[in-house]
Amino acid sequence: MSNPFAGTWTYRSFLNDPGLVGDDKDKLEALLFAEGVWTVEDTAVPQFKGVLSFGPGEAMDLTGMITVEPGRPAHVHINGKGRPGTDTEHYFYDYDGSLTEHWPNGVKQVPAITGSTIRVKPHDGKPAGVVASIIVVKAGLAQQG
Repeated sequence: MSNPFAGTWTYRSFLNDPGLVGDDKDKLEALLFAEGVWTVEDTAVPQFKGVLSFGPGEAMDLTGMITVEPGRPAHVHINGKGRPGTDTEHYFYDYDGSLTEHWPNGVKQVPAITGSTIRVKPHDGKPAGVVASIIVVKAGLAQQG
Protein backbone atom coordinates (compact mmCIF):
# COMPACT_ATOMS: atom_id res chain seq x y z
CA MET A 1 0.00 0.00 0.00
CA SER A 2 1.36 3.44 -0.85
CA ASN A 3 1.88 6.01 1.88
CA PRO A 4 -1.06 8.47 1.79
CA PHE A 5 0.99 11.06 3.70
CA ALA A 6 4.06 11.06 1.41
CA GLY A 7 5.09 14.40 -0.03
CA THR A 8 5.47 18.01 1.01
CA TRP A 9 2.86 19.73 3.15
CA THR A 10 2.34 23.17 4.69
CA TYR A 11 2.04 22.74 8.46
CA ARG A 12 0.18 25.11 10.76
CA SER A 13 -0.88 24.73 14.36
CA PHE A 14 -3.22 26.97 16.30
CA LEU A 15 -3.82 27.56 20.01
CA ASN A 16 -7.22 26.30 21.12
CA ASP A 17 -8.76 29.58 22.30
CA PRO A 18 -12.56 29.50 21.91
CA GLY A 19 -12.85 33.30 21.86
CA LEU A 20 -14.08 34.87 18.63
CA VAL A 21 -11.58 37.08 16.81
CA GLY A 22 -14.06 39.00 14.64
CA ASP A 23 -12.26 41.42 12.34
CA ASP A 24 -9.20 41.66 14.64
CA LYS A 25 -6.36 40.25 12.53
CA ASP A 26 -3.95 40.60 15.50
CA LYS A 27 -6.13 38.25 17.58
CA LEU A 28 -6.23 35.81 14.68
CA GLU A 29 -2.45 35.95 14.22
CA ALA A 30 -1.93 35.42 17.98
CA LEU A 31 -3.62 32.02 17.63
CA LEU A 32 -0.89 30.76 15.27
CA PHE A 33 1.25 28.40 17.35
CA ALA A 34 3.69 27.29 14.64
CA GLU A 35 4.11 27.17 10.87
CA GLY A 36 6.50 25.19 8.73
CA VAL A 37 7.09 22.67 5.97
CA TRP A 38 6.29 19.04 6.68
CA THR A 39 8.12 16.64 4.34
CA VAL A 40 7.11 12.98 4.53
CA GLU A 41 9.10 10.10 3.01
CA ASP A 42 7.28 7.53 0.89
CA THR A 43 7.79 4.75 3.42
CA ALA A 44 5.84 1.51 3.43
CA VAL A 45 2.68 1.63 5.54
CA PRO A 46 2.51 1.49 8.58
CA GLN A 47 5.81 3.38 8.99
CA PHE A 48 5.85 7.20 8.98
CA LYS A 49 9.09 9.16 8.65
CA GLY A 50 9.56 12.83 7.91
CA VAL A 51 10.87 16.24 8.87
CA LEU A 52 9.10 19.36 10.13
CA SER A 53 11.15 22.44 9.24
CA PHE A 54 10.50 25.88 10.68
CA GLY A 55 13.37 27.44 8.71
CA PRO A 56 17.17 27.11 8.40
CA GLY A 57 18.61 25.17 11.36
CA GLU A 58 15.17 24.65 12.88
CA ALA A 59 13.92 21.15 12.10
CA MET A 60 12.40 18.23 13.92
CA ASP A 61 12.63 14.59 12.91
CA LEU A 62 9.26 12.85 12.77
CA THR A 63 8.58 9.13 13.22
CA GLY A 64 5.29 7.39 13.66
CA MET A 65 2.69 4.87 12.69
CA ILE A 66 0.04 5.04 9.99
CA THR A 67 -3.30 3.31 10.44
CA VAL A 68 -5.45 2.55 7.41
CA GLU A 69 -8.91 1.05 7.87
CA PRO A 70 -11.34 0.34 5.01
CA GLY A 71 -13.87 3.12 4.57
CA ARG A 72 -12.07 5.56 6.87
CA PRO A 73 -9.51 8.30 6.20
CA ALA A 74 -5.88 7.31 6.93
CA HIS A 75 -4.69 8.18 10.44
CA VAL A 76 -1.20 8.88 11.78
CA HIS A 77 0.38 9.20 15.24
CA ILE A 78 3.81 10.88 15.24
CA ASN A 79 6.64 11.63 17.65
CA GLY A 80 8.63 14.77 16.81
CA LYS A 81 12.12 15.29 18.19
CA GLY A 82 14.37 18.31 17.71
CA ARG A 83 17.88 17.88 16.36
CA PRO A 84 20.91 17.96 18.68
CA GLY A 85 23.05 21.07 18.39
CA THR A 86 20.26 23.15 16.82
CA ASP A 87 17.65 25.59 18.13
CA THR A 88 15.16 22.70 18.25
CA GLU A 89 17.28 20.26 20.28
CA HIS A 90 14.92 20.43 23.29
CA TYR A 91 11.71 20.13 21.23
CA PHE A 92 9.62 17.01 21.88
CA TYR A 93 6.09 16.97 20.47
CA ASP A 94 3.48 14.34 19.65
CA TYR A 95 1.13 14.74 16.69
CA ASP A 96 -2.10 12.92 15.92
CA GLY A 97 -4.13 13.44 12.78
CA SER A 98 -6.21 12.05 9.97
CA LEU A 99 -6.63 12.87 6.32
CA THR A 100 -9.75 14.94 5.88
CA GLU A 101 -12.71 13.55 3.99
CA HIS A 102 -12.52 13.77 0.22
CA TRP A 103 -15.76 15.37 -0.93
CA PRO A 104 -16.85 14.06 -4.37
CA ASN A 105 -18.38 17.47 -5.23
CA GLY A 106 -15.74 19.52 -3.40
CA VAL A 107 -14.53 22.69 -5.09
CA LYS A 108 -10.77 23.41 -5.04
CA GLN A 109 -10.26 20.72 -2.40
CA VAL A 110 -6.63 19.95 -1.58
CA PRO A 111 -5.63 16.97 0.60
CA ALA A 112 -5.35 18.03 4.23
CA ILE A 113 -4.59 16.49 7.61
CA THR A 114 -6.36 17.72 10.73
CA GLY A 115 -5.65 16.82 14.31
CA SER A 116 -3.68 18.05 17.30
CA THR A 117 -0.23 18.33 18.81
CA ILE A 118 1.04 18.37 22.38
CA ARG A 119 4.31 19.72 23.75
CA VAL A 120 5.67 16.65 25.54
CA LYS A 121 8.63 18.33 27.30
CA PRO A 122 9.18 21.95 28.30
CA HIS A 123 11.62 24.03 26.26
CA ASP A 124 12.75 27.65 26.10
CA GLY A 125 10.76 28.49 29.24
CA LYS A 126 7.56 27.09 27.74
CA PRO A 127 5.68 24.41 29.72
CA ALA A 128 4.91 20.85 28.68
CA GLY A 129 1.31 19.92 28.06
CA VAL A 130 0.29 22.74 25.72
CA VAL A 131 -2.10 21.40 23.08
CA ALA A 132 -2.74 23.00 19.70
CA SER A 133 -4.91 22.03 16.72
CA ILE A 134 -3.11 21.27 13.46
CA ILE A 135 -4.04 21.80 9.84
CA VAL A 136 -1.55 20.38 7.34
CA VAL A 137 -2.25 21.06 3.66
CA LYS A 138 -0.63 19.23 0.72
CA ALA A 139 1.71 21.61 -1.10
CA GLY A 140 2.38 21.85 -4.81
CA LEU A 141 -1.03 20.69 -5.99
CA ALA A 142 -3.24 22.70 -8.26
CA GLN A 143 -6.65 23.19 -6.74
CA GLN A 144 -9.39 21.56 -8.74
CA GLY A 145 -12.73 23.15 -9.56
